[in-house]
This record gives sequence, C-alpha cells and structure tokens, in this order.
Amino acid sequence: MSGRNHLKPPWMQRAVGNRLAPVFKPSVVGKLSVPGRRSGRWRTTPVAVLEHAGERYLVSVFGTTDWALDLRASGRGRLSQRQRVEEIGAVEVPVGERRPILDAYLARFAKMPHVGAAFRTLPDPADHPTFRVGSAPR
Repeated sequence: MSGRNHLKPPWMQRAVGNRLAPVFKPSVVGKLSVPGRRSGRWRTTPVAVLEHAGERYLVSVFGTTDWALDLRASGRGRLSQRQRVEEIGAVEVPVGERRPILDAYLARFAKMPHVGAAFRTLPDPADHPTFRVGSAPR
C-alpha cells in the first residue's frame, strides 16, 4: 500500500459530476447507499458497477473512501441502477485477488473523468478497496 491511500475527488466531480453521472450513463453508473459505520445514517454515492467473469464488483477509485469503509463495516447496502433498487451483500476481495478485477475496471472505465488519473496516483491494488456484490441474503 502506498503511503497515501485516499484521494479527495475534484471539486467539480463532487459538486456536479456525482449528481449528473447516473443521468447520463445509467447503464454504467448506479447509486450505492450504505449505512454509516458510526451514525447509521444512509449515505449515497455514485459508483460504476463492473461486471467481470460472471460477478459484479464495486471499486473505490479514490482509495479508502468513506463509502468503502462503511461498506466494509456493514457488508450490505442498496444499489440503485436503471430505476431498480436492489438490496445487496458485499464481500471485500482480498488484495492478492484484485489485480485482474482492477485491470478489467480500467479497461472499461479508464476514460471516465478522473479514473485513469486516480489509478496513476494510487497504483497499488491495496489502495483500492474492491467488493464483490450480490443479492443480500434473506
């Protein structure tokens, strides 16, 4: 893991891009809602859902972000995509198994704003919490 394992997303992305991304790319960008690890309040952030080798993954592009810490703590959330809300369960992928998933993520999403730059700044797979997601157990 590099000495710096979290990047603050650029202001324009936080203020404008996060709100508009699901509108312009609904087939790619969804909204992840996760209960806060301290407050329990649900927080929502846009995420790109990667489908790879028959599984779905969420990758924290900007490193160890609040949503990644919250999802790591709770192991559950809600994924809204294409006007469909799904209760999900999430399991963090071990660092040693992340490289092929991150390579697939970059191949698919590197042209999205700030994704390529974030991976150049934080190249170590340990810096990008990665979660395998599926339907929440009932």
